[in-house]
Amino acid sequence: MKPTDIKDPEYFHKVVDCQYACPSHTPVPEYIRLIAAGRYTEAYMVNWDSNVFPGILGRTCDRPCEPACRRGRIEKEPVAICRLKRVAADNKGDVKSLMPHGPFTPNGKKIALLGAGPASLTVARDLAPLGYELHLYDEQKKGGGFMLSQIPAFRLPETVLDEEVNYILDLGINTFFNHYVDSLKGILDKGYDAVFVGTGAPHGRDLKIPGRDEGAANIHIGINWLGSVAFEHTHSIGKTVIVLGGGNTAMDCCRTARRLGGEDVKVIVRSPYADMKASPWEKEDAQHEDIPIIDNHVPKSFVVERSADTPVRMGDASSATDRRERNLAGGTGDADKSVRAPYRLVGVMFEKVTAVYDENGKRSLVPTGEPEVFFPADDVLVAIGQENAFPWIERDIGVEFDKWEMPVVDKTTFQSTHPKVFFGGDAAFGPENVITAVAHGHQAAVSIDLLCKGQDINDRLPPYVNLVSQKMGIHEWAYDSEIANDERYIVPQADKSITLKNRKQEVEMGFDRLAGYKEAERCLNCDAQTVFTAPKCIECDACVDICPTSCITFTPNADDAELRKDLKVPALNLTQDLYVSETLPTTRVMVKDEDVCLHCGLCAERCPTAAWDMQAFWYNVTKAGDVKYGPTVVGSMVQITRNGNGVKI
Repeated sequence: MKPTDIKDPEYFHKVVDCQYACPSHTPVPEYIRLIAAGRYTEAYMVNWDSNVFPGILGRTCDRPCEPACRRGRIEKEPVAICRLKRVAADNKGDVKSLMPHGPFTPNGKKIALLGAGPASLTVARDLAPLGYELHLYDEQKKGGGFMLSQIPAFRLPETVLDEEVNYILDLGINTFFNHYVDSLKGILDKGYDAVFVGTGAPHGRDLKIPGRDEGAANIHIGINWLGSVAFEHTHSIGKTVIVLGGGNTAMDCCRTARRLGGEDVKVIVRSPYADMKASPWEKEDAQHEDIPIIDNHVPKSFVVERSADTPVRMGDASSATDRRERNLAGGTGDADKSVRAPYRLVGVMFEKVTAVYDENGKRSLVPTGEPEVFFPADDVLVAIGQENAFPWIERDIGVEFDKWEMPVVDKTTFQSTHPKVFFGGDAAFGPENVITAVAHGHQAAVSIDLLCKGQDINDRLPPYVNLVSQKMGIHEWAYDSEIANDERYIVPQADKSITLKNRKQEVEMGFDRLAGYKEAERCLNCDAQTVFTAPKCIECDACVDICPTSCITFTPNADDAELRKDLKVPALNLTQDLYVSETLPTTRVMVKDEDVCLHCGLCAERCPTAAWDMQAFWYNVTKAGDVKYGPTVVGSMVQITRNGNGVKI
């Protein structure tokens, strides 16, 4: 193998597993160290630069960073990265003075932002300080998008949402709320230099099974129902509720139903429990609120009844009675359609299935052959997925759509086939999450800025990086390098006897400062990189002896597959690169398995020639216009200034 090029920013970036897994590449270990040092304001601004919504994401993020966390490889649970973000948000000082302040010098360009969700708001944050005139359109009464309409207040208080949305709107964004855009052509005709579409995936999937039309009054699409609750159009629900679906929206629906009068609330899902799309902690929270999750049940029909009549199951083609019922309900047939029976939902019939997986892991749900199962219900919430819908985008204006009626969008630039139209968030590639929408917004803002400057939007901005030694003494480093077993701390929750009575009462109370410090100390500082200098090495193998995970080997060079087998402990994770040195005097090479390194620094402490060094690696995604919004970070030095208008790198 060729020697590893550690000057390539992406090499060490990949080693910082949590940051690499984060769609917006937030410098996680850096802000965690700042929290441990009690520097909450600086920690908040490190987050605000990258993910824009620290307080929101500290409560609601899908946490792709946590499964990647190195702590999870030596203990059961990773560092509570998401909830530490909230610690920074809850304890921050005056951050408004550290943010850009207008008015900004106009650059003569005008941009339309459609939808006021996280993607559009991120574009607004990145472009406003550059002098763009920004027009934000949304059909809701204020900003936030689905963060406002679909995330319940017991998970995300409206005050937290409004605070962080307003940080952006206060940059001088022209807002057009309560305004539904019904024509993209009409927007383009207004003379905008670019249009960003961040309208989300606004349609919930329906479940078209027998009885759906007849029971419509008590069968609700999950995301629509959550929006109706959020905007206080809906205040109650029946006592017996079934939620269909296994994602996070289903968890929000069932927990909201408990707060609106549901006494017997069940989640019933087609898939096995382990295959559910809902985050593990979301499932745990639902079960903590006495909501059972019943898996391996496929809904087959809604059961309805007429007043003063017995229940009838709709859709049995062999039943003359059923045909009569459908005719009365407005179906096809010879009956008098002027007569409509007042149907009432009474429950749902399910087929029991088992999951069977082929050699490629593809799942099939196979009926068990058991009799169908009936579950009673006063109301059913259907949360089986979301879909995009663009009826307001004309098909003759240059925006192409694929066979799934999704816009054709470049995954790097987020430009559509119309050069002035960009997409991001759920509107670009389908339902994702807040942090992914933020990442899309950053890159779309870069593209829009390059477009408006007449530059090639494919010339992407390189990341801002530095690598600085952390050595302070023979056995001292500028970070806490000691490794200890330490189980994850539990985030306290308000008593459910209180939270279930008030849908706006936040459930999670967050870490206090002491618990936040203790949880922050669990971080293994995987941005403190082990840097090897081959000419200094005398091949004494002291580092091999001291390494607690046996991740260092001196061996003859070979190809990647052979080296992985020849290491002291074979390197099994093929997604993580090997660190390979130049050829040493004995013709061997140093090979390090980055996947299992604990970044403890023992190799550097033991080395008699300082061939090993621990160096802090800083990686930050460059924003539009080469502007950064957080502190300057160089090694262990973190400097924050009251610059007012961002800093050009």
